[in-house]
Amino acid sequence: MASPFRWFAERRERGKRRRGNADGTMSLKEHLYELRYRLGLAMLVIAVGAIFGFIWFQVRLGPIPSLGDILTGPYCHEDLAKYRAKITNDGACALLQTEPFEIFLVQLQVGAAAGAVLLSPLWLYQVWAFITPGLYTKERNFARVFVGAGALLFVAGAVLAYLVVPEGLKVLLGFGGDNWVTALTGSKYINFVITMLFIFGVSFLIPLVVVMLNRAGVLSYEKLRKWRRGLMMGLFVFAAIATPGTDPISMVVLALALSVLFEMAIQIARVHDKRKAKLRVAEGWDALDDDEAAPFDYVASDADGNDPGEKAIATEPPKRVNYDDAT
Repeated sequence: MASPFRWFAERRERGKRRRGNADGTMSLKEHLYELRYRLGLAMLVIAVGAIFGFIWFQVRLGPIPSLGDILTGPYCHEDLAKYRAKITNDGACALLQTEPFEIFLVQLQVGAAAGAVLLSPLWLYQVWAFITPGLYTKERNFARVFVGAGALLFVAGAVLAYLVVPEGLKVLLGFGGDNWVTALTGSKYINFVITMLFIFGVSFLIPLVVVMLNRAGVLSYEKLRKWRRGLMMGLFVFAAIATPGTDPISMVVLALALSVLFEMAIQIARVHDKRKAKLRVAEGWDALDDDEAAPFDYVASDADGNDPGEKAIATEPPKRVNYDDAT
């Protein structure tokens, strides 16, 4: 087995060879080595995040409450006190454990998920570092914008779900009236909350997908405008099916939020298509014949992401040979 020092030395040498190539190309073997290296670092970051999340589940971080307190916050809301069974832990609201190691497994799963989310910039960077050499400068900038917007939308959806969970539980737990009391187990309640956070977060990415398809030329503003009513109805149907609690509060909140975001996506598509139409007129694309070449002036960037147009490269023009004088 090779020592770690030799492994790092070999990797440094491969990096030097790659930078020495004018086009930044690598062999298949070097691609596999790079993939193994990036996956190893990503898994290491996720493992460190899981350990951090496991500890954070029961430990407060200064003014920040523990992860367990954050997750049980909706269940322990004061508006739900009359629906809960009188089960407390030293006077504090508590969940039930009905199986051995149930809380340990919940703490392990939730801690791993929280650690992966908190340290996502680090392990996502490893994925980005592997795929970015094959992208042009414009594609990299395009990807950065949508990845950043996607992260913000996912967090916004998760926060909205966390705020909606108490209201949804109030509706669900109130169906039994005074004949029922609720004593939720830890695993089922945590799974319910995590599912709500995940569904709201992923659902908030739908409008972003619409914008991406519009930028790629797959969906135009005219099509979105014609399909607006049907798509809005589809969002309400999706919200009714996707929400795990099947309560009207969660469904309506998710549907209204998606409708607002979808309308924003439509307006972004309208502005983009309007600018694109002006560009077509200015460049004279629509006036070209079917057999005439489009007036594209596109120069691909090099392997380091530099635009050759920004930095002139002096090259010697090829010599012309006069074959009439050749004897």
